[in-house]
Amino acid sequence: MSLATKLTEERRARLAAERLLEQKQAELHAANRKLGRHARALSEEIVETRAEVANVRDENQRVRLDLSEANQKIEIAERRLWHSIRAIRDGFAFFNADGEMIAANDAWLDVFDGLEEIAPGVSYVRMLQLATEEGIVDIGDTPPAIWRRQMMDRWESAGSDPITLRLWNGVFIKLVDQRGRDGDIVCLALNITDTVRHERVLRRARQKAEAANRAKSAFLANMSHEIRTPMNGVVGMTELLCDTDLNEEQRLYVDTIRNSGEALLVIINDVLDYSKIEAEKLQLHPEPFDLERCIHEVVMLLQPAARDKGLELVVDYDLFMPTTFVGDPGRLRQVLTNLIGNAVKFTLEGHVLVRCVGLPEGEEYRVHVTVEDTGIGIASDKKDLIFGEFRQIDDDRNRKFEGTGLGLAISQSLIGLMGGEIWLDSEVGVGSSFGFKVTLPVSGAVPQDAPVLKREFRHVLVVDDLEINRIILARQVEALGATPVVASSGADALRLLDDGIDLVITDHNMPAMDGMELAEAIRDGQAGGGRNVPILMLTSSTASTETDPARRHLAGVLQRPTPRHELFRMLADLAPPAVTPPPPPLVEEHGKSPAVVLAAEDNATNRLVLSKMLRGAPIALHFAEDGAEAVKKWQQLQPDLVFMDISMPGMDGTEATRLIRQQEQDLGLPRTPIIAVTAHVTENGETDMRRDGMDGFIAKPMRRAAVLAAVADHTPAGRGGGAARMVQARDGPPAEAAAG
Repeated sequence: MSLATKLTEERRARLAAERLLEQKQAELHAANRKLGRHARALSEEIVETRAEVANVRDENQRVRLDLSEANQKIEIAERRLWHSIRAIRDGFAFFNADGEMIAANDAWLDVFDGLEEIAPGVSYVRMLQLATEEGIVDIGDTPPAIWRRQMMDRWESAGSDPITLRLWNGVFIKLVDQRGRDGDIVCLALNITDTVRHERVLRRARQKAEAANRAKSAFLANMSHEIRTPMNGVVGMTELLCDTDLNEEQRLYVDTIRNSGEALLVIINDVLDYSKIEAEKLQLHPEPFDLERCIHEVVMLLQPAARDKGLELVVDYDLFMPTTFVGDPGRLRQVLTNLIGNAVKFTLEGHVLVRCVGLPEGEEYRVHVTVEDTGIGIASDKKDLIFGEFRQIDDDRNRKFEGTGLGLAISQSLIGLMGGEIWLDSEVGVGSSFGFKVTLPVSGAVPQDAPVLKREFRHVLVVDDLEINRIILARQVEALGATPVVASSGADALRLLDDGIDLVITDHNMPAMDGMELAEAIRDGQAGGGRNVPILMLTSSTASTETDPARRHLAGVLQRPTPRHELFRMLADLAPPAVTPPPPPLVEEHGKSPAVVLAAEDNATNRLVLSKMLRGAPIALHFAEDGAEAVKKWQQLQPDLVFMDISMPGMDGTEATRLIRQQEQDLGLPRTPIIAVTAHVTENGETDMRRDGMDGFIAKPMRRAAVLAAVADHTPAGRGGGAARMVQARDGPPAEAAAG
């Protein structure tokens, strides 16, 4: 190899080494730069870490300070809590899940009367043993083992009810346990001795109050009996005296006595009812009844008083509402009597309207009854007081209207018992409107639509001077499918009467020309030629109408206010006018033996009253003066009916009835109707007497109509041909019903 070649290779090698050196130097510089950067990052990280460590140290210091402060607060709170627990009068103890006591306050420890064993760590079982062995708890006749078992069962149950223990010293402790999530139990021992003693005082006071209330009820019942017994003679004899021949002055005196007696009976009944309501002893007795008939019966009862004052009593019963419901008819009748009676009492002129409407609610009806009058009205500042006890709208010193002031209070309570509501709208000098609403179940099928009048009665002339009567009657005529033509007087009726009128319905009492004069005018041809149109008379006094010579012109007479079914029946069966024969007298039928009636009554006055009431009836009346004599005479006479006084010396009526029923059963005899007669008025009087074996109930003072009705219903003469004549006395107006 030549020198040049070697030199070339060496130069090449040296160049390569130089390049390698340069490369390594570049890598070394790069590594140095990277190492510098890493060193700087590490330095920064060290600085940050130092800062974080400093922060952590500061935070740790703060946490230590806060923890120390919190521990101090907890210690203070625990100390204060424990001091509070120790200061309270009631016992307080902690138990762990194993039933060992952790701590207890002094009140808890004092229960065990200083026993040293009762300390933290004692078990609940051991505490029960000490309680029975040391006689700390008064367990009565319960064996200790059974008592401890009962207490352990209660302790181990999840949610035990509080229990009251009586200690040896008469202190009452109420234990209340609360179990925590971890099984720990907090037990409270509440000292309820004062509460128990107070409850005993209240219990004794309540017993005394109940005894006083029972004594008051018994006193009122006895006073009612003692007052009603002589009132039976007063009212009964005056009722009989009214049926005799009296001059005008004598009749005035007799009517005054009778009205005063009736007023006294109303006061007695109001006081008795109010006492029952006050004692919450008044109960309702629902039964099926006819609401429309109930309203009309009350109106008929008050019709004489309204007639004497020249007032018109009007009933507007919803044509589309049923009449039979389920409720307490006696109490509803009492409310209606109060409301309608007040309306008549406080109305000097005009009318009293009883309106009844209702809306169906399933099988029930929401019934609204309002009593509207044109009376003196009630001032607005007295409306809120009118339903209070012993309240009157006039001042006590200037009273014009008598009464107890209990009627509306009793009515409000009765409607409240029925779940209803009563209200009042009134304006002084214009009139008042009292109303109530009750929800009543419908009894039986809903009545069908009103019957349709015969074809020949398409246009009906309605004559009445009172607008409300014309409106109600016209509505009823329209319901029958006819066209009403209304007239406000007899003169207007004569002007409107023409060949197109098929029927005339007229009121009796109208000014200028009354209904009878109108009928005569129509028949005498004052309406442009004699007319043979049927005339139907509506009157508040059927007795005077039947005896009027013009009665022969009428096709029919109806008592006003008229129940719609009576009006519909009369119109449907309307026949040519005819003279109505007088009713046959109530006498015994020829050839029939009189019914035997036995009356057990110890009071001579009451025996006289009863004998006079039954004078003329087809019966043979016998008396017994006590229960024993009644049983003896029943055996001898075998009567058809027995009137049994309840309160008699020796054997009373209840015991006599029981003996009679027992003998009937033993001897196989037919049941004798026994009607209870008593002055004792109780809430369940009739129900109790029927349970005692009696078949009916008549309250004293007796009414002749009720006595005759009982005879008619329970004797062979009454159930046979004589029944119709006896029912006549029951269904007629009060004056005729009392006639001998």
